Amino acid sequence: MSLSSPSSSSLPSPATAEQTCPIRDVLDRIGDQWSLLILDALGTRLMRFNALHREIGDVSKQMLSRTLKRLEQDGFIARTLYPEVPPRVEYELTPLGRSFLVPMKSLVAWADANHAHICAARRDYERMAA
Repeated sequence: MSLSSPSSSSLPSPATAEQTCPIRDVLDRIGDQWSLLILDALGTRLMRFNALHREIGDVSKQMLSRTLKRLEQDGFIARTLYPEVPPRVEYELTPLGRSFLVPMKSLVAWADANHAHICAARRDYERMAA
């Protein structure tokens, strides 16, 4: 399996994207700035949109909405709309989303444990490049 970029003439259609490189396909979708934060927030309970917005903080409502739709499309979260006035919408992890919490928490723990080393390496690189 290769992680290299396909040439522009061989870009897959959306229907075959999942067949080209599963790692790239999944990481492209969950590796953005907000997905992991949303999945982490939903890891302990179901939440409504405004509660998620408060929990994450610095995400715009438009970006939160877009990211929730993508996570729902990929099967990580479920959206339940209650026919009330005003409408109530709740988000929760699906079994697929819950299964992702295990490797995600390992990645978060690794990042926490190694962040200082990574920052030091960046500073050293900048000093050597200057």
